[in-house]
Amino acid sequence: MERPVVVGVDGSDGSLAALDWAVAEAVRLRLPLRVVHASLWERYEGSVPSFTGERQAEELAEQHIIASSEERARRLSPELPVDAVALPDEAVAALVQESLGAAVLVTGSSGRGAVKAFLLGSVSLAVAGRAHCPVVVVRGEERNVKGMSDRVVVGVGEADEAAAAVRFALCEAEARGCGLEAVRTWRAPPPSVDPLTVLDSTARAYEEQATAVLAEVLEEAMAEHPEVSVTRTVLEGPAHRMLLGPAADADLLVVGATRQQGRLGLHLGRVSHTALHRAACPVAVVPHR
Repeated sequence: MERPVVVGVDGSDGSLAALDWAVAEAVRLRLPLRVVHASLWERYEGSVPSFTGERQAEELAEQHIIASSEERARRLSPELPVDAVALPDEAVAALVQESLGAAVLVTGSSGRGAVKAFLLGSVSLAVAGRAHCPVVVVRGEERNVKGMSDRVVVGVGEADEAAAAVRFALCEAEARGCGLEAVRTWRAPPPSVDPLTVLDSTARAYEEQATAVLAEVLEEAMAEHPEVSVTRTVLEGPAHRMLLGPAADADLLVVGATRQQGRLGLHLGRVSHTALHRAACPVAVVPHR
């Protein structure tokens, strides 16, 4: 059975953008779409007095969100298999559970201006940190969200942790028929002595090491996607900042996350956090198995 593209909706503008993106993603990957709305009202319906209108209002709102989301998806792609469901659970818990059977999980980035980061952290950031499949948070400028750059960017971390993110990025680039830019950053420690020749030599060594890691990670994955044109970029500087430049002209930024032993699931480091809050394009967080 095919794993669907799952998208979480709540009726907000951010979730509508996520729904549109998820429809396009499902079409690209030739997968069915599953639209999910999570609400706790059903869990507590027994405690709501029957003479109040609260239960009816909540039910009607839920039905409207599901029906309108399904209608929007079918209008965007009439041939796409769409399943729309309402789940009696808290949003993060429901989406994390859905991620067990999903190919990709898509959420929106809500809010404007100074409150955007706070609203992202409430659901999307928590889901990105706990999901069992790649999570795409749809955010950024309109041209990036609509895929007008014809480019995917992947941040390449350490060799033993970057493979999943690179494979996902290559699959995305192949499905879109576009190129992939693989970015690896490096930083040399402060020299113990001052001469410029020593500093230059140390910098060259770290740059060469970064280039070697990039080649190692890409070699096997590229063989599985020979049609994808891959550009290799090695940049000096902190990864969480340096990835924002290439992402400004990309349709998708892919970063990896290492699975942590414990109840919190994935550990999202500085690179993932910065990308999810500041990237000018949608961001995919791919768990390392």
